[in-house]
Amino acid sequence: MIEIPQKAKGLIFDLDGTIANTMQNHFVSWRKAVLPYGIDFNAELFMKLTGTPQKATIEILNDLFGTKMNPNEVGAAKSTHFKSSVHLTEEIHVVTSVVRKYHTILPMPIGTGSTKKGAQKTLEIINMKKYFDIVITADDVLNFKPHPETFLKCAERMGIKPQDCIVFEDGILGIQAAEEAGMMVVDVNDYFKMKFTVK
Repeated sequence: MIEIPQKAKGLIFDLDGTIANTMQNHFVSWRKAVLPYGIDFNAELFMKLTGTPQKATIEILNDLFGTKMNPNEVGAAKSTHFKSSVHLTEEIHVVTSVVRKYHTILPMPIGTGSTKKGAQKTLEIINMKKYFDIVITADDVLNFKPHPETFLKCAERMGIKPQDCIVFEDGILGIQAAEEAGMMVVDVNDYFKMKFTVK
């Protein structure tokens, strides 16, 4: 069990790769979507971009590889690939056990780079929707991770000071965002090792 400091007054959870083991599906879906443009989307690049919304990811890839991918077209292709395997998503038990333990004891929002629709779908599949009254997504902010806006909005909605919040994150950008917000951070990678298989 992950230990929670007594001074913590609110627990903020990233979703993909933190509560839900969606990362293999996201990884394969991105690989399939950008392969026609000659991009070898490897695991290292994927982890660097984890937490970045879809449109922004495609714009970053265009800059990195000199491509001119249409964010709407490639985003739609990625979404189609992902939806075909989303039903296979499982919860990450080392984190969800914390959620269950502190449910009704401490406030617990989600702070994710996913869309509102995507986040709700994921929570439904792993049967965790009932635990989260507050879900802050890419649809709710102007600035994405590593900017701290996502997590600061979570704290604001809870009515808790940032320094009294703990963020559970697996992504480099998300960890940076939490630190920038002045929050405590649990790096989920210390407790759960993500494995990526090229398909």
